[in-house]
Amino acid sequence: MSDIIHLLPDNIANQIAAGEVIQRPASVVKELVENSVDAGASRIEVNIKDAGKTLIQVIDNGKGMSETDARMAFERHATSKISKAEDLFSLKTMGFRGEALASIAAVACVDLRTRLKGEEIGNRVSIEGSAVKSVEADSCSEGSIFSVKNLFFNVPARRKFLKSNETEFRNILAEFERIALVNPSISFALYHNGTEVFNLPSSNIRQRILDIYGKNINSKLLSVEAESSLVSISGFVGCPDSAKKRGFLQYFFVNGRYMKHPYFHKAIMQAYENLIPAGYQPNYFVYFQLNPSSIDVNIHPTKTEIKFENEQPIWQILMSAIRETLAKSSSIPLIDFDMEGALDIPVYNMSKTQLSTVDGMQRPALGYNPFEAIKSDSYKKPDFDWDKLYQNFENEQGNADEVMSFVPEGSTVGSYSEVPSSIGTVEVPADNTFFQEMQLRCFQYKGGYIVAQLPDGIAIVEQNRAHVRALYDQYMERLKKRRSLSQQLLFPEIVEFTQTEATAVESLSEDLHAAGFELSNLGNGSYALNSVPAGLENADTVSLLKEIVYKYIELGNKAHDGICSIIAFSMARAAAISVGKLLSAEEMEHLLSSLLACKDYHLTPDGKKIMIYLSEEEIEKRLK
Repeated sequence: MSDIIHLLPDNIANQIAAGEVIQRPASVVKELVENSVDAGASRIEVNIKDAGKTLIQVIDNGKGMSETDARMAFERHATSKISKAEDLFSLKTMGFRGEALASIAAVACVDLRTRLKGEEIGNRVSIEGSAVKSVEADSCSEGSIFSVKNLFFNVPARRKFLKSNETEFRNILAEFERIALVNPSISFALYHNGTEVFNLPSSNIRQRILDIYGKNINSKLLSVEAESSLVSISGFVGCPDSAKKRGFLQYFFVNGRYMKHPYFHKAIMQAYENLIPAGYQPNYFVYFQLNPSSIDVNIHPTKTEIKFENEQPIWQILMSAIRETLAKSSSIPLIDFDMEGALDIPVYNMSKTQLSTVDGMQRPALGYNPFEAIKSDSYKKPDFDWDKLYQNFENEQGNADEVMSFVPEGSTVGSYSEVPSSIGTVEVPADNTFFQEMQLRCFQYKGGYIVAQLPDGIAIVEQNRAHVRALYDQYMERLKKRRSLSQQLLFPEIVEFTQTEATAVESLSEDLHAAGFELSNLGNGSYALNSVPAGLENADTVSLLKEIVYKYIELGNKAHDGICSIIAFSMARAAAISVGKLLSAEEMEHLLSSLLACKDYHLTPDGKKIMIYLSEEEIEKRLK
């Protein structure tokens, strides 16, 4: 039998390696920008076209390369970062494997122009699919200019599975921000299709965070500092009241390198225990400095997973440092009493009180009455109508009694064409015959549930979820037909987004407009909200808009198939009646009728139960 094992050609081996190191355009940006940081650059400029599919160009003013180094840099496992195995445990650079440039050159057309500092002439190397096309002298500036064109041109399957331009560019932004956050002394610039996205001057860490995520975050950042023989911890955490369900900012850096660490994340969450609501996440930017020999960064191709030798003690130090920061801060809100319109209750005032001297001490005169001023003509009666208040109380009590009573005989569901105002805008088909042949009796339980009598049992309906379902179906229908109505705001609201969020807003612009949101781009991530969907005038539309953007980013490329669903569900949750809202008999009937007109009235759009049904047989069985 002939031998069957053979060595793969370099071009095939490089393409296999590229699959691990270069997964998408963002991977190229990460590797090239980190190389520029290792080269000692003080300014790095990144130019992107078509989310990196057409061009990724990184320009730096680092130390540059000689002709030999420029050619050798594209060989597999060629590196200047390490020379022996022991160097892996004393790493002070971002790169060290010598795989990135070889992997990039294997799946793209790469052009490198570089000149050493102090040299009069530079060099240019052109490579296409691992094949060197030319090496020649070039009159370029000091530093290096990497131009990567037509990524995955020779791997059609890989290029086919790239996501949309919006998704790929968001990934590029994420990698760019991570490197910029940990290198505040370096000035960075990012351009996409000729438009400036970031221009970050050299600064300190706090200012770099503000430059990237906006000045509004400044008042919500608390400084963290901890020093020990094991580790030095610095950075910032967010105030408890800035915690969010979505759109939170969470970053760990160790020795200048971004990392993911679920174990340390738990330490931070434990420090915030009982300070933030369940399901909320705090912002944090935490920087670790420790001996390189006590960590191992060579356990994953992306180098974002790092193993610590002293993980548990560092966990304790981190949690204690953040707890101390939160304890020292005035993060707990003060009680602010609203005194406008309050009753003028007389208080003892030494300067206005008749005093007498007793045993050498001044005391209020005998018989002094501080409430005597109430009888005087100078006292102004509070402008408060107690009779009106009592009358309103009587009316509300009457409504509550009506809600707890059964609907009178003869009232039928499906006969209402207009929507009761207190349960929002819900359209109910006039031909809804689900319960028309029977008389419906219902009442409200604890302000959150509607108990309805059916021909063969009873149904218990969660009113908030029922309203969400009904509104969701209505909004979906309007979005598909592009017929949503909007209400113009008297005073436009300014909404601030990060660059990643602003990219998502641009992708969502047509769908948001169809939903009734009218936005004007003010630049630098700021938008003016001029109009909102009709029926949502009293909702927190800024938070609603941000929630839609956060969900869209979370779902990534999958969101393109469900943009209408994202918007409709978010709007429905914002407009739906709250748990605890007292409803009249007519409103309860109308809500049930609108719910039963939905195709799927058993579950909310996110899969939660809306109602439970108890048959006569089950009721009788339980009562035996």
